[in-house]
Amino acid sequence: MAGITSTAGRSGVTAGPWRVHGVSVEGYRHRRTGTPCQDAWRHEVSGPPGARVTVLAVADGAGSRSRSDEGSALAVQLAVECFARRAAGWPQTTAGVRDGLRDGFLDIRAEFLRRTGDEAAEFATTLTVVVLAPDWTGHLSVGDGFAVLRAGSVDGVRQFHLLPQPAAASEYSNETVFLTSAEADRWIRVDCVRDPGVDGVLLSTDGLAQIALTWADGAPQQPSQSFVTAVLQSLDAPGADPDQDHEALAALLRSDRLTQVNADDKTLLRAVRP
Repeated sequence: MAGITSTAGRSGVTAGPWRVHGVSVEGYRHRRTGTPCQDAWRHEVSGPPGARVTVLAVADGAGSRSRSDEGSALAVQLAVECFARRAAGWPQTTAGVRDGLRDGFLDIRAEFLRRTGDEAAEFATTLTVVVLAPDWTGHLSVGDGFAVLRAGSVDGVRQFHLLPQPAAASEYSNETVFLTSAEADRWIRVDCVRDPGVDGVLLSTDGLAQIALTWADGAPQQPSQSFVTAVLQSLDAPGADPDQDHEALAALLRSDRLTQVNADDKTLLRAVRP
């Protein structure tokens, strides 16, 4: 499709209707064993000026599966290609966006299973997607990734909103649902937010859930104001050297402080309006 630009796993900041930056780092256990990072992120921008659509996607490969790093990379690739191509053509209603997200998921999953064939289970991965259009924000998630929006302020304090996460596969199980799981379409979550005040977005895999979210009774409740503020503000006003900013964020994600909280791979994909 004409006008599509794509970024996958590269350092630096991409400008446009949204300033976008992402980073994935291997967790402590993977650094110690030399195992590749099993997280992935990607984004694409499509459409004519004034009607741009920005698609953000993160994925977390299942640690117990032999080819999950390939699975996460394939999942984000298929997601951004699908929604960058289709989103501008959806009916511009809440129902139209939700239907488009759900239909897109079904096609993404079908193509994922076609490409991975009999070994599909070894490519198991979660998937979280946010689609940013001029008049709405779409959200799709399967598994335990999460997304946070920045929109509005109260008494001069910026407000952050955790988008609803998919329900557990059963009330008795904390097992993560993957793109390859049987009946995965039953456990996806799709949402449409119609708020022109949205000017910041953060997507992450579960490796950052304990530090980026507040918890109560074993469940995430809301974004951590201090963490999300710092992460988005550093993209609002990036430094003179984008590579240096990238390395600073990667170092934070690999830091002892965050590793002590969670030793898994970590991915942070963020976008702000310039």
